[in-house]
Amino acid sequence: MIAAAAAGGVGDMLRDTAETFGWNPWLFFSQVISFAIVALLLRRFAYKPIVAVLEDRRRKIEEGQLNAEKIRKELAEAEKRYQEILAKADADAQRMIDEARQSAAHLSERKQQEAIAASEQIVAKAKEAASLEHERQMQALKRELGHLVIETTAKVTGKVLTPEDQKRLQEEAARQVA
Repeated sequence: MIAAAAAGGVGDMLRDTAETFGWNPWLFFSQVISFAIVALLLRRFAYKPIVAVLEDRRRKIEEGQLNAEKIRKELAEAEKRYQEILAKADADAQRMIDEARQSAAHLSERKQQEAIAASEQIVAKAKEAASLEHERQMQALKRELGHLVIETTAKVTGKVLTPEDQKRLQEEAARQVA
């Protein structure tokens, strides 16, 4: 009996507490059922679409990261190709500069040789012209000297010289001058 009284006392105490707080078992069960219905509806119509949107967003972020990594690799490859092209262009430019220098040196040397050859030709022609002029002047001098010798001899000797005498005196004077 004590157990029944204790159970009845506990039950009374629970009932008093429930009445104090305004607990109604039918109202509580109806609220639990309403909560379960709302939870099921939210799960079906709100939670699943939100989870799907979040999953889609996570997938897009993952793809973006993969694309970013791919772009980073492509950029590194492009930079490497750029450096290779730049190095090749630099080498080609240096080769062209070297070829231009060699060509300029060769051309300069050839022009210098042509100038030397032209100056040697000018000097040779000048020497030849000087030699011809010298020879012509010597011939004129010999003739003039021959005339002077003839005139002087004619005046000194007081006689008229024959053409053979004149020729002989001119030849003798020319030999002495030479």
